[in-house]
Amino acid sequence: MEPILGGAAAPADTANLVKNGSTATFMADVVDASHDTAVVVDFWAPWCGPCKQLGPALEKAVRDARGAVRMVKINIDENPELAQQMRIQSIPAVYAFRDGRPVDGFVGALPESQVKQFVSRLAAGAAAAAGPSPIEEALALAQEALQAGDSARAANIYTQILQHEPANLDAIAGLARLAVARKDFAKARQLLDRVPKESAGHAEVAAARAALELAEAGQKSQGAVGELRQRLQRNAGDHEARYELASALFAAGERGQAVDELLDLVKRDRKWNDEAARKQLVKFFEAMGHGDPLTVAARKRLSSILFS
Repeated sequence: MEPILGGAAAPADTANLVKNGSTATFMADVVDASHDTAVVVDFWAPWCGPCKQLGPALEKAVRDARGAVRMVKINIDENPELAQQMRIQSIPAVYAFRDGRPVDGFVGALPESQVKQFVSRLAAGAAAAAGPSPIEEALALAQEALQAGDSARAANIYTQILQHEPANLDAIAGLARLAVARKDFAKARQLLDRVPKESAGHAEVAAARAALELAEAGQKSQGAVGELRQRLQRNAGDHEARYELASALFAAGERGQAVDELLDLVKRDRKWNDEAARKQLVKFFEAMGHGDPLTVAARKRLSSILFS
């Protein structure tokens, strides 16, 4: 399978992210460069105490942005005409340039946390202006492969993404879903166990975990589908049989029939077993994805039953 992403991800070159500028280089270093990436300009002077506090914090935040933002330092004692042109009245004074013009700024020394927020906003804006990243494009390709039924290609793309970003939650969840589809539940659980607890609510991770739990539960009753149907033929009010049948059908890929059985159960007795049918439907929706056409249609039908 051809590589979707380039070679191993190289760390950003942070050596040239901060430079000293001057009146002569301002156009190239700031105005022209800001068309490619956001540029922070720090107007300072050697005698300025707050400048000595702000400068290092600003440089650190810029380097931590890994190339999304650059910084140019202007000594106003050496470049008084530039300071006059920029109407610098007190220092430290910081301006952020993008697309050739100032878009943000502040005067005075800020706490390090606020400096980080300032630079982070610029980095986020630059990322948005640049469009989707290679990782985001690769995730979209993997989704297209899944929709086309090409599981091997999707798995290859997700694997490549994790080689570049080992903690990418969408790729981990994607591989876990593929493992569930081929009934390799141990592999799916191993992948999901890599997800930090604080990220358990991530939409794709939660969906993959729901799919795994449903598949494991449904597999136990898959062989009993015929028997469960016979039980319902003998007694349509056998709620436990209908519930188990829905789980088995979902695990077998018969999602529409599974949803129908649970909706029928909700209609017959919505409070049965502490609303087990409704809760199972919610888990179905989570596993299928909230934008899935079957989820959307089933939600409407469920609302109609509950509020009738």
